[in-house]
Amino acid sequence: MATKQDLQDVRRLFQPPIHVGKLCPVARFRDTPGLMTQQRRQSERRSASSTPGATESSHVKQHARAHFEKWALSYDRSWLNELVFFPSVRACLEEITHWQAARGDRPYRMLDVGCGTGSLLALLARDPQAEFLVGVDYAEAMIHRAAGKFAQSGYADKLHAVRGDSERLPFPDQTFDVVTCCNSFHHYPHQPKAVRGFRRVLRPGGLLVLIDGFRDNVIGWVVFDVGVALVERHVHHASWSELHRMIHEAGFTRLSQRKTNVLAPLLVNVARLAE
Repeated sequence: MATKQDLQDVRRLFQPPIHVGKLCPVARFRDTPGLMTQQRRQSERRSASSTPGATESSHVKQHARAHFEKWALSYDRSWLNELVFFPSVRACLEEITHWQAARGDRPYRMLDVGCGTGSLLALLARDPQAEFLVGVDYAEAMIHRAAGKFAQSGYADKLHAVRGDSERLPFPDQTFDVVTCCNSFHHYPHQPKAVRGFRRVLRPGGLLVLIDGFRDNVIGWVVFDVGVALVERHVHHASWSELHRMIHEAGFTRLSQRKTNVLAPLLVNVARLAE
């Protein structure tokens, strides 16, 4: 379980790192464009005809990139840390701890999709069983911030920052034991495809922790479907049932869903693959 000390460590990680002029070495992976965004769908069940086309997807991806490139410098000082980011990090730590205990604390490899400035991975790097940790994000400025944080962490040998596309993850099949995706899923224009990609890169018995805004009560609807949509635009916070369907259809055999937080409610989806 995450402790008070873990939360204090998270707060320290969300501090602006010293500038590092180059990314961490990731020569084995290619650089691919695009952590993506999506226009808000009025219908919960979206048909194939409502899926954004190539031109529309390109437009919303560029919009998202511009937003996060500007935000990268102040991201670790944002008031959203206390409201959204810290609770998400804590939920990931708890789920990975439970999963590790059940599997006997074996070494694991992890991918964080939409990693931002890399705070979750920098914290997990202290775990001796975490042997290979990769963060992927579309925004180049975010990747630079993550690389700087990784370089100062004392665990740079197992931390890697990669610019990549959530729908076309630049990794071979069955590369990772854990995939996390926190507070970025609402930006993806083809969400079912992204979930299938998460499954593809996971090994048998692997763990998926997907966290995004919970919009199925009044507070969540106001915060995410009204507030966030007005500020960020081109976003879709999938409902509880939508995510349930996407994850099962992607091939995950076990899934639990829970709501956490009050003022900014979050939906924590925890899924596993069969051994």
